Amino acid sequence: MAETAAGVGRFKTNYAVERKIEPFYKGGKAQLDQTGQHLFCVCGTRVNILEVASGAVLRSLEQEDQEDITAFDLSPDNEVLVTASRALLLAQWAWQEGSVTRLWKAIHTAPVATMAFDPTSTLLATGGCDGAVRVWDIVQHYGTHHFRGSPGVVHLVAFHPDPTRLLLFSSATDAAIRVWSLQDRSCLAVLTAHYSAVTSLAFSADGHTMLSSGRDKICIIWDLQSCQATRTVPVFESVEAAVLLPEEPVSQLGVKSPGLYFLTAGDQGTLRVWEAASGQCVYTQAQPPGPGRELTHCTLAHTAGVVLTATADHNLLLYEARSLRLQKQFAGYSEEVLDVRFLGPEDSHVVVASNSPCLKVFELQTSACQILHGHTDIVLALDVFRKGWLFASCAKDQSVRIWRMNKAGQVICVAQGSGHTHSVGTVCCSRLKESFLVTGSQDCTVKLWPLPKALLSKNTAPDNGPILLQAQTTQRCHDKDINSVAIAPNDKLLATGSQDRTAKLWALPQCQLLGVFSGHRRGLWCVQFSPMDQVLATASADGTIKLWALQDFSCLKTFEGHDASVLKVAFVSRGTQLLSSGSDGLVKLWTIKNNECVRTLDAHEDKVWGLHCSRLDDRTLTGASDSRVILWKDVTEAEQAEEQARQEEQVVRQQELDNLLHEKRYLRALGLAISLDRPHTVLTVIQAIRRDPEACEKLEATMLRLRRDQKEALLRFCVTWNTNSRHCHEAQAVLGVLLRREAPEELLAYEGVRAALEALLPYTERHFQRLSRTLQAATFLDFLWHNMKLPVPAAAPTPWETHKGALP
Repeated sequence: MAETAAGVGRFKTNYAVERKIEPFYKGGKAQLDQTGQHLFCVCGTRVNILEVASGAVLRSLEQEDQEDITAFDLSPDNEVLVTASRALLLAQWAWQEGSVTRLWKAIHTAPVATMAFDPTSTLLATGGCDGAVRVWDIVQHYGTHHFRGSPGVVHLVAFHPDPTRLLLFSSATDAAIRVWSLQDRSCLAVLTAHYSAVTSLAFSADGHTMLSSGRDKICIIWDLQSCQATRTVPVFESVEAAVLLPEEPVSQLGVKSPGLYFLTAGDQGTLRVWEAASGQCVYTQAQPPGPGRELTHCTLAHTAGVVLTATADHNLLLYEARSLRLQKQFAGYSEEVLDVRFLGPEDSHVVVASNSPCLKVFELQTSACQILHGHTDIVLALDVFRKGWLFASCAKDQSVRIWRMNKAGQVICVAQGSGHTHSVGTVCCSRLKESFLVTGSQDCTVKLWPLPKALLSKNTAPDNGPILLQAQTTQRCHDKDINSVAIAPNDKLLATGSQDRTAKLWALPQCQLLGVFSGHRRGLWCVQFSPMDQVLATASADGTIKLWALQDFSCLKTFEGHDASVLKVAFVSRGTQLLSSGSDGLVKLWTIKNNECVRTLDAHEDKVWGLHCSRLDDRTLTGASDSRVILWKDVTEAEQAEEQARQEEQVVRQQELDNLLHEKRYLRALGLAISLDRPHTVLTVIQAIRRDPEACEKLEATMLRLRRDQKEALLRFCVTWNTNSRHCHEAQAVLGVLLRREAPEELLAYEGVRAALEALLPYTERHFQRLSRTLQAATFLDFLWHNMKLPVPAAAPTPWETHKGALP
């Protein structure tokens, strides 16, 4: 295989997470602060706080018990946030700092289902699944009231807007509204007119009128002085929230005369304005297309003039209150992410296909999300044309659509085509210019769709809707589902990968078979042409990636490393490296030349279905079944520059250390060696100090002048030295100084001292035993030496004595 000279020496070695698009809202309550700058919403065990301007999650507040949050409320003065968990604990937050100021037991015998502050931000009412309503003084920190009598779950509580009236309203599963007097500690009235669950209560500015909405498709106006219903307005939809509008004329919403007007949100998915006096609908929002648009929540931030709505598929929409013009929308939750692509010439946007008929287009800078409706079933795959303005999607509805993004970032559908008889699971756009696209389906065929000239000559959508695409070529290619199609960089070749364990090469545009790539043991999930060489990469459910030669269809290389199916593969670094993603949740970077896995990126928790690289080859996008989309940045150059700078600094420091040792400036030398965090270098300094004639005194004096963190580092190094009999003397010398000169309570306060002692003891005992054995051996040698000494022989006789002894 030819290797491009441009790619040599430019291998990538690492990617770092630059940005995550992950779930922050999974249904339930959502609330704006009075300024409209922050949005609060529930996501499992957390309450997330979003900055509306940037779309960034500023904070995630999670209680210590780590249980699901069942209810929360922000006080009217924006100061206090209270959350309730499934563990029956209430937490009071200073949310701007992200800290809990108070934690107490809810005393309810079942989880808290709802809560609300009074207008003064001093009282909090909680309604529980046990049918009880409790009132808490947030300032003095005690429970003030306990109201019983509601059957089933209390799912709605609200204080009267006039704090002098001291009234609390609640509703439970019997669809009645109970009015409680805080002063008399009793139930003043039970309002029964709804036939199904009451979903919201709203009060007029003067406090004399209340509006209630329900799932029985009616809204009721109540006179609070007589506690009687004055009007019932049939709204012909199950209402999840009703909001009273300010009493001022707004001609854009049909509010032309004084009086009560209210806004409803429900299962029809549109906001509607009603006149309370006549019961007439005076304004209806345009019907949004697509499923999952039912509204589950609606609230008005009066000061900011913003209406917040939540949809059944967890999207949060912000409208300007006076015109109901959409200002911004956020996608709170994407289910299983099936494909991702960069959009725009500068890769400024990201398009995401999740387990939904809708597509989501995120602007990376602001997190603003545009939701695209068109497909009627789950979108399975995406691809983008070369310039980045046009992209294609295909879905289970057996169709393919082409979308165009304008310079303002707005996306519209400009063309659609149908003709496949089963789900369309893969799509690929032409590479040289915007001329055609190819789709592959479960019906085992591929279709080639030319782009109409009318589509390419216009920059806007046709007035009469999307242009219809006509398939130019249809070819049955495999015996099983086609999972992937790829078009060669010259637009003349097509590769297909199938569940039948083979990949095939075809000549375009007639789709003539050129050859078959056989060798995988299981179905293929992805095929990809090299941008530089005559090579095809295939990714398979057998856990391998293979490279094939286009000339003779032979297998050039096999890459093994994933523990499960390899779902996507892409060429990077001008065709010299590969990125692959698998159902094991891992993304791997491979160098083709030596078959080496350079890096494994582990940030997903489930199958990584989507993988796409940016035009500049400096960023990568992944999307997985864990609902996360992650933007990765190539940090190879930054890491290499950092490593080079570190090495240069090490050289300078090493030279400085040598100079200090030469000058016998041991304190500075030891401090510098410790800062280098190299145990061997510190050992060298200790050895140099001990070689000094005044060794013990020098070592002790030098060590005692070190800072505490430096002594902690020395103790950590001693653990390493003590494992080696050659260096144990230095370790024991340092330990001796520390044990003799440091107070026991100070030593016990050292970081990691217990673990260090546990590691030091066994080796120290071993060294001591070795010394004991050596001492015994030396003593035995001394004993032997003394016993082996010969007795002093008697003096030899003189010749005279000998002669004398010989005399008779």
